[in-house]
Amino acid sequence: MKLEEAIKSSNFASEKHKATLNVLYSAYWLKTQLSSALKDMGLTTEQFNVMRILKGKHPEKMCVKDIGNRMIEQNSNVPRIIDRLLIKNLVKRVTSPTDKRETLISLSDVGLKQLEAANQVLNTVTDKVIDLSEADAALLNAILENMRVSDELLVKQNKSNKKNKQL
Repeated sequence: MKLEEAIKSSNFASEKHKATLNVLYSAYWLKTQLSSALKDMGLTTEQFNVMRILKGKHPEKMCVKDIGNRMIEQNSNVPRIIDRLLIKNLVKRVTSPTDKRETLISLSDVGLKQLEAANQVLNTVTDKVIDLSEADAALLNAILENMRVSDELLVKQNKSNKKNKQL
């Protein structure tokens, strides 16, 4: 569906403005598709993201702060998400042996199985709703990553400005 049809407007200040709205609309659309599939499994996209992050370090444990730093949505309430995963027995929580203030999280055996099943479901949904060739997907990835380069430059500039102020 064209963006103009979806938002019932064709009044854009520029192609960049339209592209911005198109990226936002597409992100919410895709999240809705994925959320619907995960809901049937009793998971949210944020819970799935936490489990995916933990799987990347499995069998090592991760602290809550490190999980939060890897989240797709940086404003997610990671402790609350982990509490919900604990209730479902999908993760395990232990106190760090080196720092009693730190909590370490890992996937449980049930969590590993649930994540594997969720990955299969999401792969099927993704293949169904993202009708792109591998070449087009690679091009889209390059465009989106190029779009975020300015963010990396701003972060570096802010760090440099802070360092100069300290001198």
